[in-house]
Amino acid sequence: MQREIFKTRLGFLLIASGCAVGIGNVWRFPFIVGQYGGAYFVLMYLFFLLLIGIPLLTIELSIGRRSRSSMAYCYEKLEDKGSYWHVNKWWQFSGNYFLMGFYVVVAGWMLYYFMSFAFNEIPHDIDRADAAKRFTELLASPSLMYSLVLVCVIFSYAVVALGVVKGVERITKPLMVILILLLITMAVRSFTLDGFSEGISFYLKPDLAKLENNFLEAVWAAMGQAFFTLSVGFGAIAIFGSYMSERHKILNEAIFIAVFDTLVAFLSGLVIFPACFTYGISPDSGPNLLYLTMTVVFSHMTFGTFWGSLFFLFMLIAAISTMIAVFESSIAGTIELLKVKRLTAVIINFVVIITLCLLPLLGYNLLSDVKLVNGRFDLLGFFDFLVSNNIMPIGSLVFVLFVVSKSGMKFEKYIEECNIGKGFNMSLKLKNYYKFVLTPIVTAVLLLGYYSLFFKG
Repeated sequence: MQREIFKTRLGFLLIASGCAVGIGNVWRFPFIVGQYGGAYFVLMYLFFLLLIGIPLLTIELSIGRRSRSSMAYCYEKLEDKGSYWHVNKWWQFSGNYFLMGFYVVVAGWMLYYFMSFAFNEIPHDIDRADAAKRFTELLASPSLMYSLVLVCVIFSYAVVALGVVKGVERITKPLMVILILLLITMAVRSFTLDGFSEGISFYLKPDLAKLENNFLEAVWAAMGQAFFTLSVGFGAIAIFGSYMSERHKILNEAIFIAVFDTLVAFLSGLVIFPACFTYGISPDSGPNLLYLTMTVVFSHMTFGTFWGSLFFLFMLIAAISTMIAVFESSIAGTIELLKVKRLTAVIINFVVIITLCLLPLLGYNLLSDVKLVNGRFDLLGFFDFLVSNNIMPIGSLVFVLFVVSKSGMKFEKYIEECNIGKGFNMSLKLKNYYKFVLTPIVTAVLLLGYYSLFFKG
């Protein structure tokens, strides 16, 4: 059967960007910018995006387009006979499932808060303690959380079941357009808030003192954000490379994805900080930023129900776009590995995900006593640890080694694939950079991740 190709370049770009754009863009990037020197940190982040993020994107996209396959057979189609690169596909491919195992639970939280604001169920002028109580009550209800998860998962798999063009491209493209319009609308509105100047000062004002006092931490934060924000290492980007046309060079597409992802993260800060400082509420990071801080902020706003609904609709679309992208990666792999039709693959994967997600979901209630890795992680945190601290960095390292290895894809073929179509060329001279700079940097991301989790403090 002939492989589907995206009908439009914009469709491919928005869908691949949808895979990269996720919840972490909002609950981590703005806060660490404010924490580590404002505009100076942004420049540092952009430096590492060029140094790490864009090259890794070109590698995954080229592997996908060259092989015209998912993780199921991309190694086999590109490696030398007798080599064993393909053994990596099994644990890399598992990243799709471990990621979605906990991500669908978080998407369910977004749906809950969107509906809560949309139906005016968030009390006016709620305080942080009541907001925390509301979130705790949600976590304590496995039936409610599972219902929310099912809605998100059923919708996402319904899109994927329609196919690459009729489903993934046709639905995700308008979703991503809506996402950026919502974000721009909320960012523009921030200019009218009383705390705009103070919020932007906290967010972007260049502050060498913050950078000098925590320089190594800031470097690691910038490096880690540039790496993790793009969802590389487990083949979810590669699958969209396999659906790319050959009309445009891969570097052009990688730059667009990285810029779009950064734009979403940057604009999120313009929404969050002016609102926080307008109502005298200290900004936070992680889940607390969304479910506690922003809930309190919107409850104090005039027309807070409207703005809260828009914000969590934006977050829900960001989550759903990632789900559709990663589900497509796992569906394509299942089709190729098991030689089954798309609908059969959808059913298999649907059952796997709605079963697997029970572990992270129940980790907040019935299985709350279960702690893994010396008590460091609850079940959701453990799934995140598997993906973010292991599969993504190790998978990215394998991809880099694969394209520079004589028994793998070979660097000449990688460059040849990258330079098909219109746009910016890449040079064979980059090989030494990939071998002696990019490889150690990705290794450092992996090791620093372990250090920050197990040894720091």
